[in-house]
Amino acid sequence: MKTVLVTGATSGIGVGCVRAFAGAGWRVIGTGRRAERLKALQEDLGKDAFFPCVFDVRDEVARDVALDGLPEAFANIDCLVNNAGLALGMDLAQDADLEDWRTMIDTNVTALVSLTHKLLPGLIARKGAIVMLSSVAATYPYTGGNVYGGTKAFVRQFALGLRSDLSGTGVRVTSIEPGMVETEFTTVRNGGDQAASDELYAGVNPLTGHDIAEMVLWVANLPPHVNINAMEVMPVNQSFAGFKVARD
Repeated sequence: MKTVLVTGATSGIGVGCVRAFAGAGWRVIGTGRRAERLKALQEDLGKDAFFPCVFDVRDEVARDVALDGLPEAFANIDCLVNNAGLALGMDLAQDADLEDWRTMIDTNVTALVSLTHKLLPGLIARKGAIVMLSSVAATYPYTGGNVYGGTKAFVRQFALGLRSDLSGTGVRVTSIEPGMVETEFTTVRNGGDQAASDELYAGVNPLTGHDIAEMVLWVANLPPHVNINAMEVMPVNQSFAGFKVARD
């Protein structure tokens, strides 16, 4: 039986991945800050299938304590799903809160890199897989996307760089880059404003956390000689923005 570690497992794509992998017979470690949600997942899925690790991915000390203390059954990680991440605000760069920028960089980039580095020796030993959750924002800029888009571009490029460095080790690396996925993501981005999130997704028929989780599971379950380098996905009702022209 294989083991997967999913960061940001308390909502959206993360909880979708937990349920998808557990349903496919994997042991699942889920990380997140909200202990009550992780506990509920364990009660639902069972202690043999799911192990909760409560910590903020930015807190390396708490992370190491939790992961170094994993039960033996969960200690050998075959797949890392780097899902934890967030966007804060839609302000123009010149109006943005610098602390929001720092939080996005610390979460989406620094924490992801640090966790990946920690788990690489074991993933190499087990010829495992790494799945990064990037975004179409890595490729297509939009007004107000500034630092968030920059962090996701880093995630995509980091995945490709890892793929290069890990050549010959048997480790597979994939960047999954979704467009509009209706989760708590947009509510968080808008400071808890659910109405703003509802307005954004109204009539779009957006992707769901379950949709992306099924793609992550598919990638992880592919034969060991098959690597998906990158996968870009949008709902049918979303397309590429046109060029923006400012007129005098």
